[in-house]
Amino acid sequence: MRKKCIRIIFKAVFFLAVFGGTGYAAEAPKLTVIATIFPLYDFAREIGKDKVAVRKLLPPGVEAHTFEPKPQDIALISRADVFIYTGRYMEPWVEDLLKGVAHKDLAVVDTSKGIELMDHAGHEDAAEHRQTEGAGSHPESAGKDPHIWLNLAYAQKMAQTIAEALAQKDPQNKDFYLNNAGRYQAKLADLDARLKTTLSTCKIKTIVYAGHFAFGYFAQRYGLKHVSPYRGFSPDAEPSPKSIKELIDMIKKTGAKYIYYEELIDPRVAKVISEETGAQLMLLHGAHNVSKEELAQGVTFLSIMEEDLKKLRQGLECQ
Repeated sequence: MRKKCIRIIFKAVFFLAVFGGTGYAAEAPKLTVIATIFPLYDFAREIGKDKVAVRKLLPPGVEAHTFEPKPQDIALISRADVFIYTGRYMEPWVEDLLKGVAHKDLAVVDTSKGIELMDHAGHEDAAEHRQTEGAGSHPESAGKDPHIWLNLAYAQKMAQTIAEALAQKDPQNKDFYLNNAGRYQAKLADLDARLKTTLSTCKIKTIVYAGHFAFGYFAQRYGLKHVSPYRGFSPDAEPSPKSIKELIDMIKKTGAKYIYYEELIDPRVAKVISEETGAQLMLLHGAHNVSKEELAQGVTFLSIMEEDLKKLRQGLECQ
């Protein structure tokens, strides 16, 4: 009888060890992933699926360029397995933040790796502004353009970088991550092709954007021009009255019917230009971050870009 009881106890212990007392096999621990901005968060979710727990460092509704990490963010990253960011031009605070992270095995993923960044002088309208207003009059225009995800060829490369980092951290599920990345890259490639096809038919070839200079890579990729009253990549920089007047004059001259504004920022500059020209306001989402409402609605990077395509098709009078 005693031996029988021992056998029963042994079987019970074994069952609990293997199945966690739930009747199902115990789940393998998920990789904990922290991503800074929304596109990286969404890429990681698509690639890692149920094998990762992804958290976005940027709170919903917070503008990406004005974000500054808090001590609790350092603690959060210290408990993570993988930290994903865009690069030092989008998140200039990363280098200092990582100095305070105690987790020495943390995998740090710079998704701009292997991508040639454009500087502000590389943008067509920026060169024109420097000629008219003088080089160095807008110091915030210096540096590289960090908005690489808006070129969907670069977005595919960023997804690959994330997949390889997850695979290296969790080699047992390498094929899972790489296969998911391949399927997601195919969706990005399909949208990239449709953007090229549709935007090549546009009657108007200039995106009039009353937000900060975010769509340079997008415009370059899809054969458009991009004009903005801002002189840099940060929305903190106030546009000059002269640059606003130049944009108003351009809209009146070209007869543009729409002026685009950016997400999560009061479109006061766009409203001024709209009142002066009669051009209608339309949101063109740069996907830096999303609002609480958008997050609750389940928006994705792809759904944001699909909506941008519809609005550009309307505003630029494409076929």
